[in-house]
Amino acid sequence: MSEEKKVVLTKEYVVNLRRAYEVSRTKRAKYAVGLIRRFVARHLKVESKNVRIGQALNEVLWMRSIEKPPRKVRVVVEKLSDGTVKVDLKNV
Repeated sequence: MSEEKKVVLTKEYVVNLRRAYEVSRTKRAKYAVGLIRRFVARHLKVESKNVRIGQALNEVLWMRSIEKPPRKVRVVVEKLSDGTVKVDLKNV
């Protein structure tokens, strides 16, 4: 039987993606995804492989192609009971 995954913790963060502009312009959006994974993993004390990026957040990161990701994003982070973390864009 499948067990339901319950939300243990919910937090909101503003993740600064300025460092994505320090890498080659053909790698910036991909690097920004990695920045978000590492930021969330560090703040919620999980491994970065357990961080899942939501579809809306991914679309915002890639909206202006690989060369121009946003400078910062507001995210909502939910830690689930099985140890995984969901990161999604905050609805304004």
